Amino acid sequence: MTGRAAAGAAAPAPGALPTAAGAPAPDAGPSASPDAGPSGLPGAGPSGLPGAGPSGLPGAGPSGSPGALPEVSVDLLVIGAGPTGLYAAYYAGFRGMSVAVADALPEVGGQIAALYPEKLIFDVAGFPAVRGQDLVDRLAEQAGRWNPVYLLGHGVTDLDDTDRGIVATTDAGARISAGAVLVCGGIGNFVPRELPVGSEYLGRGLRYFVPRLDELAGQDVVVVGGGDSALDWALSLEPLASSVTLVHRRTRFRAHERTVEQVRESSVRVLTPYEVEKVCGDGADGAVSEVVVASSGGDRITLPARSVVAALGFIADLGPIERWGLELRRRRILVDRTMRTSRERVFAAGDIADHDGKVSLISIGFGEAALAVNHVAALLDPARSITPGHSSDG
Repeated sequence: MTGRAAAGAAAPAPGALPTAAGAPAPDAGPSASPDAGPSGLPGAGPSGLPGAGPSGLPGAGPSGSPGALPEVSVDLLVIGAGPTGLYAAYYAGFRGMSVAVADALPEVGGQIAALYPEKLIFDVAGFPAVRGQDLVDRLAEQAGRWNPVYLLGHGVTDLDDTDRGIVATTDAGARISAGAVLVCGGIGNFVPRELPVGSEYLGRGLRYFVPRLDELAGQDVVVVGGGDSALDWALSLEPLASSVTLVHRRTRFRAHERTVEQVRESSVRVLTPYEVEKVCGDGADGAVSEVVVASSGGDRITLPARSVVAALGFIADLGPIERWGLELRRRRILVDRTMRTSRERVFAAGDIADHDGKVSLISIGFGEAALAVNHVAALLDPARSITPGHSSDG
């Protein structure tokens, strides 16, 4: 590997993530108003929703003169700082490569940090259960051993071939020269499906994410939706909130059967088939004060509410990925058994990658990242073996 240093990268403070000059440093924890744009891709969506913020909001990229924007040169550019991207950054460093990680979000962790930092994850090897943010913190610590350069708040918009590799350009105007690119962009752009009523209360009680559960402690909370996220949030908020009511327009839930059982066994009030008809606020601070729900038969119930959590799913958009000349299948990037895409020097791993027999799990994303990085190592230096030594050897 060349071991090229990133031009303009400042040395990080102890415990901090190194960022390129001109790139905003990540927050210490999940943002209270996270940009819900994809890992590494510029956010998009209706105004006022996470991921759609105007320039200057989290995820929009730094402002300033062009001279302040970073020029970075590395062996491998990882697009996306979710779990797969963070593990790829670690593993590339282990294989002796210099690495940059670009992400449209203002912090590492991808969807987990932005949407589910408090949720427990049960299917990561070695952890009987691990809180989402704790997993992200461990992965960032692991990657930090090799000092990758982070460009957070930088959504990659363009990939241009050069005689020495690829130059990536971000929506903030940064340029990253790399020998190869590994796309770990999750599901692409994702913005929440809007609640049909009450949009005027967004940020004043209506929310689409719960990055910090304790923000809703002691409140009357109405959770709307019938999928895993809605039921998980209802269960997580039950011990903290004054009351939790789950509203779903159908009698059947889409969530895991065991989760449905846990909700029914809890103190969460379940109203089905009901829909939110109206969100009301008081005159004191203009915040949500109550919610009117109506059944399919016309019955109406007025619920006290200081917070409404609308967990109605997401609308995914591949964004600029569709312009990168990559072969796509089922709105994902098609890869071969080495995680190569149809474009030279571009690899993909994690949820964004598709291949026969694909199963979308965090643990599989880790394996795909390692597989891709080993083949990148041999691509950049044919003298290197695709099969690495054991990490315990050195």
